[in-house]
Amino acid sequence: MFRRKMQSVLMLSLRKQSDFIPTDRWDAVPKAEVERFIIDCMTKVGTKRTHAVSLASNLMTADYRGHYSHGMNRLDLYVNDIRTGITVSKDEPSIEKETVSTAMVCGNNVLGPVVGNFCMKLAIKKAKETGVGWVVANSSNHYGIAGYYSMLASDEGLLGMSFTNTSPLVVPTRAKEAVLGTNPISLAAPGKKGDSFVLDMATSTCALGKIELHDRKNIRIPLGWGVDSQGKMSDEPKPVLNGGGLMPLGGAEETSGYKGYGLAMMVEIFCGILGNAAYGPNIRKWKTTDRVANLGQCFIAVDPEAFGPGFSDRLDDLMNSCRRLENADDEEEVLVAGDPERQHMSMCDIRGGIPYHQRQIEYADELAEKLGVKPMKKC
Repeated sequence: MFRRKMQSVLMLSLRKQSDFIPTDRWDAVPKAEVERFIIDCMTKVGTKRTHAVSLASNLMTADYRGHYSHGMNRLDLYVNDIRTGITVSKDEPSIEKETVSTAMVCGNNVLGPVVGNFCMKLAIKKAKETGVGWVVANSSNHYGIAGYYSMLASDEGLLGMSFTNTSPLVVPTRAKEAVLGTNPISLAAPGKKGDSFVLDMATSTCALGKIELHDRKNIRIPLGWGVDSQGKMSDEPKPVLNGGGLMPLGGAEETSGYKGYGLAMMVEIFCGILGNAAYGPNIRKWKTTDRVANLGQCFIAVDPEAFGPGFSDRLDDLMNSCRRLENADDEEEVLVAGDPERQHMSMCDIRGGIPYHQRQIEYADELAEKLGVKPMKKC
């Protein structure tokens, strides 16, 4: 029974990556080896080692938690940003303005994970001293999974929140043009005995990559994923990719897509507007490097002990109340945010490493040869 369940978890966990490659060949790579490879690649193109270590931890964690779209799959993006000089590694983030509970940080155009770590550690310090730490950054770059930073706070017994704006891909409700990013939201809250609630979600209905996948396979997309250049929902991927855009979380106005639109705006206010960074349509287009990204990001840490006592007890009770609910599908248990990632991590631990599709391994080998670094060693 346990073996069958873990096999099911493996297939579900790898679904995102296998959606893009129609085969079933997977090889596991030890976590430390994944980090070593990323560090080698980044330092080879001139990244400061401490910055490369920050990036490697973030990307490895994304893959370990099952978020393959934000892990090593994005390594070439960071390599190219450093190699072209559009992102720098010689500087460090700096504090521009500060109070006992807040700070305004300039990322100085270094790698996003370096900015994110700096800001969340500062927010944690302030939360431990005053109860709340709120730090906003500008002049940052793509910072990986938002949950990485919120979990830094929850590991310290605090509530952690993390937000970032992104390149404009989402069309607001009733509009025709993409002017907002997928603008993720993350909250991590500590439970008891290592349990936790970890929400990490985009404010769009789906990822751009899913629509690109359907286009390559020449199959229709569900209504609610995207609109064409006239702002009309389309079940054809090409009109969405060529002049259209993604829909906000919730989809159409009739199914409350305006709520996802509102959440994306909230993230933009926390990040681009509050941080005096690029915002909305002013952010450079996805995968273009004609100018610096100047992303805005927001990091919040809260000490639950500054409020009602017994926070972790109540959180545990709430999460377990949901998990114990009778499931509507005999094959799938009721989960809370963070549970699917824990299942994926357990599967990785059983396998002795992170499973990567053969094509991802081939891509890494090609990158290793191109950069002249040692390829990843599989389990």
